[in-house]
Amino acid sequence: MTQKIRKAVFPAAGLGTRFLPATKAIPKEMLCLVDKPLIQYGVEEAVAAGCTEIILVSSRGKASMEDHFDRAPELEANLASKNKTALLEVARSVAKLAKVTVTRQAEPLGLGHAVLMAKEIVGNEPFCVILPDDIVDARTACMKQMVEAYEETGSSIIGSEIVEGDAIQNYGCLKVTPDSKNPRLLQISDMVEKPKPQDAPSQNAIIGRYLLTPRIFEMLETITPGAGGELQLTDGIKALLKYEKVYGFTYEGKRHDAGDKLGFLKATVEFGLKNEKLGADFRAWLKQFPL
Repeated sequence: MTQKIRKAVFPAAGLGTRFLPATKAIPKEMLCLVDKPLIQYGVEEAVAAGCTEIILVSSRGKASMEDHFDRAPELEANLASKNKTALLEVARSVAKLAKVTVTRQAEPLGLGHAVLMAKEIVGNEPFCVILPDDIVDARTACMKQMVEAYEETGSSIIGSEIVEGDAIQNYGCLKVTPDSKNPRLLQISDMVEKPKPQDAPSQNAIIGRYLLTPRIFEMLETITPGAGGELQLTDGIKALLKYEKVYGFTYEGKRHDAGDKLGFLKATVEFGLKNEKLGADFRAWLKQFPL
């Protein structure tokens, strides 16, 4: 029997410089995609996968993330006094999603370092890591798919997708062997960070979804910093390969890179068109523009 996945780590301490000036005073994770901040999409995905505790790895000036998942008594009292029951339930529902714990990453020392900051809260159990600016639109939540794969293998799982052509140079890349029983599972033998296209061992790119055994913390504590003096999660997982099997997982769904301005705009349009309340009017409005 595998341990139940109860905790999800959200590395969210970055400065969000690609979105300046919008992120000068607002955390990138709190930018709104149609009607919800980016980080809420990831938290809802984690909850759908069975997680009951959310661990935000935050930094100075990002208290609004924690506030978002807390009760708002003044707002609730105002909505109640005006009998706005539907909006009141929306406001309350966010705070009911999961238990939220916050830890700090005082310096931007890499994704691996951010994950390591959650060690004491995670403890000795498997956990998932969700990068909040990777938004995955899927019928079955991406992390739920990965949890099911973990229950099958008992091993760490990394979300992966096929990218075309030279785009692989923008991603971590997996050297893999497809599993004979489950074609979505890919046993990893090596990982290369942002390879030159001619050197890439495959077109299997790493996306911002990880399900990791607790041994990853031991690896992150023993590896040396990589490029830019940062502790890379990829290097920690490569070290883990010496002790445990690690699988890539080709999920079902569509990923939006909402950490990129163009990706954010594309996600806004697609999610806007799918919105039950706004979609029809938004589609009609878009038709006025010659494309």
